[in-house]
Amino acid sequence: MYSENNAFQSRGCCHVPVANQKNENINQHSCCKLDAYDYLADINFVGDKRYFDIVEVRFKNNRKDFFRASEGEIYRTGDIVAVEASPGHDIGIVSLSGEIVRLQMKKKKVDPKDPSIKKIYRIARNSDIEKWTHAASLETKSMIQTRIIVDELGLEMKINDVEYQGDGTKAIFYYTAEGRVDFRELIKILAEKFSVRIEMKQIGVRQESSRLGGIGSCGRELCCSSWLTDFKSVSTTSARTQQLSMNPQKLAGQCGKLKCCLNFENDNYKDEAEKFPPTQRNLKTKSGEAFFQKMDILSGMMWYSPKDNPSNYIPIHRDDVKKIQEMNAKGNDPDSFDIYTDTKEQEVKYDNVIGQDDLTRFDKKDKQSNKRNSKRKNRNNKSKNNSGRNNNDSKNKIAKAENKGDKVDVKSNSDNRNKRKSKNKNRKRKKANNNYEKN
Repeated sequence: MYSENNAFQSRGCCHVPVANQKNENINQHSCCKLDAYDYLADINFVGDKRYFDIVEVRFKNNRKDFFRASEGEIYRTGDIVAVEASPGHDIGIVSLSGEIVRLQMKKKKVDPKDPSIKKIYRIARNSDIEKWTHAASLETKSMIQTRIIVDELGLEMKINDVEYQGDGTKAIFYYTAEGRVDFRELIKILAEKFSVRIEMKQIGVRQESSRLGGIGSCGRELCCSSWLTDFKSVSTTSARTQQLSMNPQKLAGQCGKLKCCLNFENDNYKDEAEKFPPTQRNLKTKSGEAFFQKMDILSGMMWYSPKDNPSNYIPIHRDDVKKIQEMNAKGNDPDSFDIYTDTKEQEVKYDNVIGQDDLTRFDKKDKQSNKRNSKRKNRNNKSKNNSGRNNNDSKNKIAKAENKGDKVDVKSNSDNRNKRKSKNKNRKRKKANNNYEKN
């Protein structure tokens, strides 16, 4: 089921803003896409009269823009503001303010003196927030209805997301398509159905995944939705230089394209690969000749196999391979590879940090419980045996007394037993009470 929380979580809000209330702490770092940390927040630039008059405002998903504040107005991070739009006005949340915005504009190559930078009108009023929440609640419903209309028209396009403007007068439809799409008829139908101004924006597959977000195969949030903004082309050569298997299911991300993270360590692999000797030359020894099989770029190891035994892999470090090739060039072949393969395999020791990694931890507990149960059984058996012995002794005494002709008082023997039991119980109670008082 759809809820309004989903619409405002994509805008970086922890909950739906409420009119007639102070919406403080509505913007949290854990809720935002492309979140930026303000490490200059502790410096008071207002007192130094060096406060930067441009702020960064966040809208739905990863859409951000810079807006200029009027003179004397100071906006803080988390303020809900009404900003200039075409037409009307839009509602957003201030994501950055102060001197950190100057650095952000320098990074994105935006000139602070550019006159085309739009303005901030005011702090959002209660009526503005009510319109904003109502418009945001219509986004998912309108996206589903638009997908049905696109399917009926037979257009080869996919509607990914819908974003309503804060005042509810305009809606932006984001779509992906392989080629050009004639959506003139679609715009007429949508304008009549939703009674708003329609704007269509085509985005790529990578931009789609950055807007929608998700969790990657590494277990972390997608790079494109957390910090990556410039999408560089990724080719299969970067996967080959890193010696990765050409499995499209493992190399492709959620967008269906090659993962952007393949470019992150590609330069490091290229630098390390240049340190390796040529693999086309075979290694010659007096015992035979060996050819190249594979190598590990980061560890610097190379594996060679003798021609008479190809299944035998001999690990040799790249520096030793260079020495052997130099000796082969001079005609001084080594006796064998045993001198260069004295690599001791070190056992990897894993620290049990959590204390729950042992698979037999449950078996140990079962053994302890079995020991306790066996001890209890032995105690019960002993008590049964002792009671049986006492009964047999009492029967023997009665029989001997009857043979002698004496009378035996059975009740007195049973009374004595009961007295002994009561005395033992009283002793145990006294000990328990004394221990309780001491504690």
